[in-house]
Amino acid sequence: MNLFGLEWIYPGFLLMLPLSLLPWLNHNLDKTVAWVELIPVDPWSRFFSIALKLLATLLIAALLMALASPSMPEQKIERIVEGAEIVLLLDRSRSMDNPFAVNDEAGSITVGGPGSKRRVARDYLVEFIKKRPDDRYGFVLFSDKAVNLLPLTHDKEAILATIDANALGKGLSETNIADALRRSATMFEGQAYRGSRIVLLVSDGGELLTDEDKQHISRLYQEMNLTLYWIYLKSNLAISLETLQDNNPLWVDMPERKLHSFFKTLDVPYRVFEAGSLEAFAKALAEIDEQHHQSLIVEEILPHEPKVDLLLWLAFMSLLLLTASHIYSYWGVKKAHQ
Repeated sequence: MNLFGLEWIYPGFLLMLPLSLLPWLNHNLDKTVAWVELIPVDPWSRFFSIALKLLATLLIAALLMALASPSMPEQKIERIVEGAEIVLLLDRSRSMDNPFAVNDEAGSITVGGPGSKRRVARDYLVEFIKKRPDDRYGFVLFSDKAVNLLPLTHDKEAILATIDANALGKGLSETNIADALRRSATMFEGQAYRGSRIVLLVSDGGELLTDEDKQHISRLYQEMNLTLYWIYLKSNLAISLETLQDNNPLWVDMPERKLHSFFKTLDVPYRVFEAGSLEAFAKALAEIDEQHHQSLIVEEILPHEPKVDLLLWLAFMSLLLLTASHIYSYWGVKKAHQ
């Protein structure tokens, strides 16, 4: 039953609310006085008499309403914030367990650095999310298969816990970016368009896609009106995703380059950040953060909220004041008698 904007589990108790008027029933305390001028005017006594009756009424009404078990029903509210809807697409392949590549003093490329690329990605993504409190996030994890770990949500604790859990354990040997790209786009299907939509791919490798995969991915990204960012975590600093004249011929047909070339044909906003160090990774996230602070319509669900405790506290405070007044009256009468 809905009444006064609240849901009542046992509304029958509300029929007993007239009992809260009992303190106002007239008690025959009239006295015969020979001369009315003998009765002093005492406005404070009248004030406290009315106040105590009001407290007693409040006490009875609060207890009856608490027995009826009221609660605020679940509500959906909309508010306008500055942010974006972001699906994090994170590589879980075995190569992400390797650290960033660095140059040694001889100029050759060696493997080194402060930690695995996967752990570094976790640390920086956590900081990125904490700086953007109004964004809505989804999470897709991929290696040989892609898994939608978390649908689009405003629950920051959930997304942070998911990212933290991704850094545990070891990666798998294969990479299926095609499935991951499809799943990240379909996460927006059936969702009202609220503003900026981003797919943020964090990976150190690529994949040769079939023509069918390319057509499907291209259609999805255009229909969902997505912006694609790729933070490419390098294992070799000498390799670039852009084809240069002085490049090693063996690098021309790299899957990463083929994937980069395909992304440029998607007909959606796309940008790649080639990160071979912590500084480059941090700079990439900083640039993405600066570019996406558009107005975003956020729909939040306020959960079901019981109101019984509030009524019980109200009844308790009323009872406390009534008890204090009776103790004081007893003390005053006793003192006058003595």
